[in-house]
Amino acid sequence: MGNNKVIKGAESAEKQKILIVDDDPSLLRLLGIRLSAAGYAVESAANAKIALGILESFHPQMVISDLRMEGMDGMALFEQIRKQHPNMPVVIMTAHGTIPDAINATKQGVFSFLTKPFESQELLETVQQAIRLQPASQATKEKQQEWREKIISRSTVMESLLQQTYQVARSDFPLLIHSQSGTGKELLAQAIHQASSRHAKPFTAINCAAIPEQLLESELFGHSKGAFTGAEKNHTGLFQATDGGTLFLDEIGDMPMSFQVKLLRALQEKEVRPVGSTQSVKVDVRIISATHKNLQQAIIENTFREDLYYRLNVVELELPPLSERREDIPLLAQHFLNHCAQQAHQDIKGFTGEAMELLISAPWPGNIRQLQNVVEQSVALSTEPLISANLVRNALRDKTTQLPSFVEARDQFERDYLAKLLKLTAGNVSQAARIAQRNRTEFYKLLNRHHLTAEAFREE
Repeated sequence: MGNNKVIKGAESAEKQKILIVDDDPSLLRLLGIRLSAAGYAVESAANAKIALGILESFHPQMVISDLRMEGMDGMALFEQIRKQHPNMPVVIMTAHGTIPDAINATKQGVFSFLTKPFESQELLETVQQAIRLQPASQATKEKQQEWREKIISRSTVMESLLQQTYQVARSDFPLLIHSQSGTGKELLAQAIHQASSRHAKPFTAINCAAIPEQLLESELFGHSKGAFTGAEKNHTGLFQATDGGTLFLDEIGDMPMSFQVKLLRALQEKEVRPVGSTQSVKVDVRIISATHKNLQQAIIENTFREDLYYRLNVVELELPPLSERREDIPLLAQHFLNHCAQQAHQDIKGFTGEAMELLISAPWPGNIRQLQNVVEQSVALSTEPLISANLVRNALRDKTTQLPSFVEARDQFERDYLAKLLKLTAGNVSQAARIAQRNRTEFYKLLNRHHLTAEAFREE
């Protein structure tokens, strides 16, 4: 018999889960029998370290732990649980001689204590009270999970982020999501909107890097008829269209400096003025912004306003790259496979073991977007019910099938264009800037943005 096991209790429509921790195998088994007979799903651990590992996958409603154990004792375990799951009730079991310790434990936040030996009725009453007095019932918790239903994850790092996200989602503070490209920033922003009090109002997303500078103001603030050539009628901007809801500004780090001051004014005054209009319009919008850039470095380089940064970044959420949540790869890969197979009317069930190992161990510089591309290519070329390792291997190596995003393609073009100019002019910045029809200051900013130095192109 191993150190931990699941003891199945009676079937129930809403089975509560309990983790019990004790280094006495006989007591551990006895408690498991009593609780499972009462209809609870029980998992047991022979010491505190095993219990901490089980917590991440079992997600119990409460923990029952002995106070005195080898290594980490019950109170040390309680402190660790409280850091990760502050609302989870912990019941401590004590012997007669440690009652003062138990009383002290309750003062520190332990839900209750049981003095050995205790009757089954006392155990069950304590358990029922602990579960009943939790902040929400299981049904309510399931309802609360709806906000994140589109986010596919079982990793600890994502679970921690989502707990933090849910806490701040219900406020109206502006949020900044920082992460690499392809990690699902917009999906997280949508989840935040669903968890907020604004969920019945519009959610609107805009990529600040994908819209030319001269059109960005009109797109966000709107314009009046005749404001510029081609403005044949009034246009409602996204701020007004999203009134009462959430506006997601993706790639905020690429927003032109000239527009940043206008956005700052709109956020401070909570009103916008359409292009060509003399009247401002009040708007009530919650802002979520996102970027893959280091905005603090951008502030130093004078490419992002410091006052706008602090206006947008009341709370910052760090979305991890796929390489830091590898336990999610099988879930995500199967999700993409199911969707692709259904769309293509193909009878493909899953991946071979070797193929899944390749997926889990791949570096994934393109994150979830790249994983989706690899799965789609593998499905398109598969003739078997299981995706083979060769198909995955070829898809991982084949970069030509992965269309870059607009921002990635533009950045690549700019980098190549600047390098070509510097080669043609042998590193003469003034001459290169004239050819590009840009002033020297702006040209230097472009070089810094792409980490290019004129000296590297000058002839010896």
